[in-house]
Amino acid sequence: MTSALIIDDHPIVLRACRKLLEDAGVAAIYDASDFMTGYRLYYKRRPDVVIIDLVISGNGLGGLDLIRRIKLRDPKARVLVFSMHADPVIVGRALEAGAMGYVVKDADPDEFVAAFEKVRIGEPYLSHMIAMDVALVGARARPNPLSQLSSREIQTLALLAEGKPYSLIAEEMNISYKTVVNVCSLLRRKLGVGSLAELIGLAVRNTSAF
Repeated sequence: MTSALIIDDHPIVLRACRKLLEDAGVAAIYDASDFMTGYRLYYKRRPDVVIIDLVISGNGLGGLDLIRRIKLRDPKARVLVFSMHADPVIVGRALEAGAMGYVVKDADPDEFVAAFEKVRIGEPYLSHMIAMDVALVGARARPNPLSQLSSREIQTLALLAEGKPYSLIAEEMNISYKTVVNVCSLLRRKLGVGSLAELIGLAVRNTSAF
């Protein structure tokens, strides 16, 4: 039984998200209109996916802190950001905080559902445009940690930076899904990151090296 928690302070957004998820077959849907209630609900219900708006009740980018708190206590938590902010700097910060997917609120409803499904099964989701924007912002700002990686590892990172899920990476590289999983696990160890979301964040920041 698939479950979801939506944390957003706009009743219309909550209602629309609930309807989309219900139509997609999500059996249990919980919601909260503030971060503290959302935090408590997450640990009470342990939903498959938590959908978080980054800004609630004018509380800055408080959603980033909520993502960090959830991931600190539950590193396996699957977080999808659903935000009005398309600023690549903010998107990058959400990925670094631990989000696995990011969808802007003006996206097509089908994209929201697609993002939810990807995050639910443990795969990252970024639209191609968002991934490229994040890469352009971060590529020049930090040193390149990729110089010691193999060509297969570099190619895998490049495809992750494009927002592609494991299944498409496997198809494009003509390798098995399990091999992609193993390569990404090895990359996390080599690059010193603790989660897939952090690996994607690193990948998009270093696109210029691919």
